[in-house]
Amino acid sequence: MPSRPTHSALFAAAFVRTPDGWSGAEVDLTNAEIADDLGDAVQEALGLNGEELALLCVEVEDEWFAIVRYDDDVEPRAFLSDAHAAAGDGLGELFNELAGVLVPDKDADLGVRPAGDFELLSDLGVTSEELLELSMEEGVLPADTLSVIAEKLSFADELDRLH
Repeated sequence: MPSRPTHSALFAAAFVRTPDGWSGAEVDLTNAEIADDLGDAVQEALGLNGEELALLCVEVEDEWFAIVRYDDDVEPRAFLSDAHAAAGDGLGELFNELAGVLVPDKDADLGVRPAGDFELLSDLGVTSEELLELSMEEGVLPADTLSVIAEKLSFADELDRLH
């Protein structure tokens, strides 16, 4: 399996929508070996019972970010800001798998390649066009993009508290 990013280069947090707003917790993805492990880590970190809407937000080495949506018993939906960059490590490959992405040769220079479910956040206030535009904005770090998304979805304070 390809190498994993170092702990200091990885930020992972999950957010659950409650009647009182959003609540968040850091998520330990160190032991994630299969895509289902990501959902288990979110459930454990937030103490979910399976009926809530939860978002896993991950940022790796200022290279890429991923958002996974867990909603009731529906299959998780994933979006990656750059599927090609994510292919460089084991964790990124799990996100690519969740997003249904087959990445070509890692050494090919394909530029930024957003992938996955572009409609992931549409019903929450971030359209597919906005998500794509935010992901492709040149010179903007993944952490900054996640902050903008969190602001639009009203969990920026929770993200700031954890990051």
